[in-house]
Amino acid sequence: MTLTTTELPPPLLHTRDDRGVHTLVLNRASTSNALSEEMLAALQAALDFVALDATARLVVIAAQGKAFCAGHNLKEMRANSDLAYYQMLFAQCTRMMLTIQNLPVPVIARVQGLATAAGCQLVAQCDLVVAASNATFGVNGIDVGLFCATPSVPLVRNIPAKLAMEMLLTGDFVTADEARMHGLVNRVAPPDALDAELEKLMLSILAKPREAIAMGKALFYKQRETNIEAAYQLAGQTMACNMSHHTAQEGVQAFIDKRKPQWPA
Repeated sequence: MTLTTTELPPPLLHTRDDRGVHTLVLNRASTSNALSEEMLAALQAALDFVALDATARLVVIAAQGKAFCAGHNLKEMRANSDLAYYQMLFAQCTRMMLTIQNLPVPVIARVQGLATAAGCQLVAQCDLVVAASNATFGVNGIDVGLFCATPSVPLVRNIPAKLAMEMLLTGDFVTADEARMHGLVNRVAPPDALDAELEKLMLSILAKPREAIAMGKALFYKQRETNIEAAYQLAGQTMACNMSHHTAQEGVQAFIDKRKPQWPA
């Protein structure tokens, strides 16, 4: 009798186009693209690779199947009931989430379906979000007795505190339009127009100089966590460095000359 094994598809598909756009596709539709240890490791490796790409311009995080991401893999978590394991798992997830923020290029979530618990955390952690009109968002760990503590960190930095608390305490979901209204999502499009809307947003960003975007993104998150005086100090220093950079010098001169700027490749 011959035994055969069926290999699972890779958890993540990673491509890069000639514009410097890296696309990371969660590829485990059978588990609603849950953030298993394997998925977290694959995302971390891909993001680390992007960080080393000096010509990268954008990252898109997308997903296969009906769900964008259903959060952590509860079966995997239940099979490992040791506190040390849970601490390791959430530390692994936190590292990946912070890597998204620390990349010098914008990260856009392309959300085609349900995003819940740590999946909603992944959406909230991305710099920008384009969602299909039928997508839904929730932090419903409370339904199984697990308050979504780590998802609450980026969530409350995206939406009003009262709404975040309601979502966390009730497990209720919000629609894509509601998510946009409250600041979790940037753009909403019909499912068949999702990629066109994503492309419009990408083209707008790709038309801007990489260096200014990198400095701006770093400052955006750093100043958010400081008091207003420190934030202004950080912002002023960033503006000075940005203005002294050749890209800004070219941009200002192009404005004076009434011509289009010639950004470096």
